[in-house]
Amino acid sequence: MLNENDGLIIEEPGYLGAIQAFSIFRPRFLPVPVSAEGMDLEVFNSSFHEYRPKLIYSVPNFQNPSGITYSEENRRAIADVVSGSKCFLIEDDPYGELRFSGRHRSSFYQLMPDNTILLGSFSKIIVPGFRIGWLVAPDQIIEKLTIAKQATDLHTCQFTQNIILQYLSDNDLDAHIDKIISAYSGQCQAMIDAIELHFPDSVKSTRPEGGMFLWASLPQGHSALALFELAVKAGVVFVPGDPFYINQSGVNTMRLSFSTSDRATIETGIEKLGTAIKSLLDH
Repeated sequence: MLNENDGLIIEEPGYLGAIQAFSIFRPRFLPVPVSAEGMDLEVFNSSFHEYRPKLIYSVPNFQNPSGITYSEENRRAIADVVSGSKCFLIEDDPYGELRFSGRHRSSFYQLMPDNTILLGSFSKIIVPGFRIGWLVAPDQIIEKLTIAKQATDLHTCQFTQNIILQYLSDNDLDAHIDKIISAYSGQCQAMIDAIELHFPDSVKSTRPEGGMFLWASLPQGHSALALFELAVKAGVVFVPGDPFYINQSGVNTMRLSFSTSDRATIETGIEKLGTAIKSLLDH
């Protein structure tokens, strides 16, 4: 679907795995900043009408890496622009089931099914190691993707697919997801509370309604990589934010995950990270 120099709208910051996958095809990246509301509509509209992109890549629920969720108004405004065009929006939704506050919004697939390719995953709600996902798209896209899939790996492992099928047949998936949501909700709140207690006021962070991580920004002029070196010495690691930008401009940003640590570990880690931040800013 992409040839060299074709336009591709992508979020900024955007998911690193997608950036790496798309880079192979050497598109013209058209980064659009995201805020608590979603994509910057002014930049989006300008890029869409000027460059006529072939694809838009979006993670509208608990976005990776920022943790933000597009507002209903933002989604509808984007859908109004894209609907009926020759452009496809890839709606990557691996975290959509992991909501622990706020309300569900309309998916792009609901708003414009003829222009949306919807991606989902069992990796975030059942078992990470199986790496099994799913896709919904218009019939002509499914036909082409089936051929591409066969050329890539013949098909996904039947053994792991049958294990997932058996699990779904024998268990209450909603009850299982409720357990995950309860755990992540408490861990997220523990991280937010610890940040408020231990980070300087000049460090800003997002407050996710779900998902697995949040996003923090140091004051301009300070490097998250420099902070990383201090944090490692204190026994804490995080993901520096600059690889999530096409031009690696987010040098003062970082992604903090709350999904794999308990509350006590999160509180200890954020306290140590806060001490490292204060040391960095002082010098």
